[in-house]
This record gives sequence, C-alpha cells and structure tokens, in this order.
Amino acid sequence: MKLTLTEFVTLDGVSQGPGSSTEDTSDGFDRGGWLVPYLDETFIQRTSEWLDSADGLLLGRRTYEAFARDWPAITDPRDPFTERMNALPKYVVSNTLTAGSWNPTTVLPGDPVATVGDLKRRPGRELQIHGSSHLGNCLLAAGLVDIVRLVVAPTVLRTGRRLLTGNGSTTGLRLTRHEATGRGLLLLEYEVGGPAPLAEFDGVSQFV
Repeated sequence: MKLTLTEFVTLDGVSQGPGSSTEDTSDGFDRGGWLVPYLDETFIQRTSEWLDSADGLLLGRRTYEAFARDWPAITDPRDPFTERMNALPKYVVSNTLTAGSWNPTTVLPGDPVATVGDLKRRPGRELQIHGSSHLGNCLLAAGLVDIVRLVVAPTVLRTGRRLLTGNGSTTGLRLTRHEATGRGLLLLEYEVGGPAPLAEFDGVSQFV
C-alpha cells in the first residue's frame, strides 16, 4: 500500500484543532475551529475523493481516541464521510492501548517505523494518515510517506502544534496537483521524492 499523509494546516503550519474549539485543547490551545469558516463544496468533494482511495486508516493514539469518540456519534445520513470512516480498517500506533473501541481496529505496538513498514508491504491502495501530526511527521522523516496532501487555510494563529518540526533528514516533494477553493483554501498534493535538493544561488542567469 502507499502511505499518504492528509493534514489541515494554517499558513503558519499549525495543524491542531481545525474542527472546533474543543477538538484539541492540549497545552492550553484555545484557537481551534480555524478551518470551519472556509469549508465549501469543493473542499468536501475533493477530500471525499481522497477518502475513496483508502483501504485503511493509520492513526496515532490521541487522534484515534478523538475519532473513536466522534465519528460513531454522527447520525446524519447525508454526511459524505461517516459511513466510510466507520467501516474502514483502523490501525492505531500505540504502546499504551491494548484494544480499540472503534471497530475494526488493530493496535500496532512497538517501533512505529518497523510496524508501519510491515503494514505498507501488504497489498492494497492507500493507507491514509489523517490528523496524527506527530505520527505523520515521524513517518515522513523516516521516508515511509509516499504522498502528502495538505489543505492550507488562509489564517495565521501564531500558536499551536505544528505539523513539521524537530530534527531529521530533509525531504523533497514534487507538486502533482493544486487547487484553490472559492473560500480561499489551497488543496495541495505532493509526491515524496527523497532528500530535498539544495544548491547555491549563483545569480538569476542560472535559471534562464
């Protein structure tokens, strides 16, 4: 399977609490709900298309527990995501959980790089990380992520947990799709292509 990382981020890279003020208040974060004002039909259609490619969801413990609490409680038959989110196999990377309540769930203990690497070798289409920024950052740094999909909101929070942080090797990405919605979201899709290329600037002439 290909491993894809789907994240909602602000212009300054914050991924914490996009959906509501109470979604994730860890570390005193009080600026949640920043994505909601920009949602529209284009966003829903495109993210629904992304989910169509999933043969499984890969989640960290914190995101898993939030999703396991919220998704089974959604009863609106018109919601375009609920049935698929609840039905897809869920894999949660955790050394503290022993079982999951959001079935079907498989707990993956041990080293995330090793266990996810084994999971990727199974046949299938996409194993999708949604949220789970710490896990996604770890697996991207380890070279396991194949595709990065970002929804960038036109807002700057200046506080909150950011998606890409910490030490590690560089990562090069190739933009394969881009789109702007009517409300100002940027929908970006990248293929991961190894280390980031680096070069010295020798003047404008080197580019023409």
